[in-house]
Amino acid sequence: MGFVFACSAPHGGLAIEELCAPEDRDVAVATRRGLEELGRRFAAAEPEAVIVLTPHSIHVDGAMAVVVAGKLAGELREGGAGRGAFDPASGTRSVSLHVATDQELAQSCLDALRGAGIPAVGVSYGANDAAAATFPMDWAILVPLWFMGKDRIPAVAVAPARDMTFEAHVRAGEALRDAIDGSGKRVALIASCDHAHTHDEAGPYGHSPAARTFDAKVVDIVRRDRLEELLAIDPDLILDAKPDSYWQMLMLHGALRGQGWRGELLSYEAPTYFGMLCASYRRAAG
Repeated sequence: MGFVFACSAPHGGLAIEELCAPEDRDVAVATRRGLEELGRRFAAAEPEAVIVLTPHSIHVDGAMAVVVAGKLAGELREGGAGRGAFDPASGTRSVSLHVATDQELAQSCLDALRGAGIPAVGVSYGANDAAAATFPMDWAILVPLWFMGKDRIPAVAVAPARDMTFEAHVRAGEALRDAIDGSGKRVALIASCDHAHTHDEAGPYGHSPAARTFDAKVVDIVRRDRLEELLAIDPDLILDAKPDSYWQMLMLHGALRGQGWRGELLSYEAPTYFGMLCASYRRAAG
């Protein structure tokens, strides 16, 4: 029981072949293969619940957020999360997921964050009874779950808070680990991460040389299994590179540090304006 699997997984929609127009099916092959391998390792760990750290869910000033609604539901359409806005004239491909929330684990995560001195709120949507409520599932949850569990395993969504300190995110990861270890369940943790978003002048954020520098640092850190070195990255580099990964990676670091976990880089590529990386973590034998 307890913490059985962890990974860093991308969330660009191009990773899902069912969403891709024929001309795009070879655009993110390395990422797709990396996610498929994460899916195999996730299944082998036999988790009973999964926590997803997402940068694209609700944003709360000064606090992290834990979804306590009874369900998560979302849809991703062709062209979204990686190729700009969806154009109905270009096709109608879409994928959707409806996933039960592990409300007991969600409450434990919320309590653990607060107990560690991390400002945190529980969030729901729609129905006043949280158990009957369905919270919108963003693409940073949907894409990793498409490969890891789909709708078969209850999930908990946790949103970081970029206006909080880097160290607070590390401590938040430690708190989530405590919630996992005290849950009496086999739990997986997914840090949903797309990296620098300024690789391409044609992208929505333009081009910055910081993109290549930032992603190279992250790949090196992950390859050498030294997540603690994330804290040494220059904040100005982070600002210029515009990653959607750094805060979730700090939480992943906090959850894993000092616990005998070992990481493995599975893939990295930047086929469009943002970088995508797959990495798997397991406890060292013995």
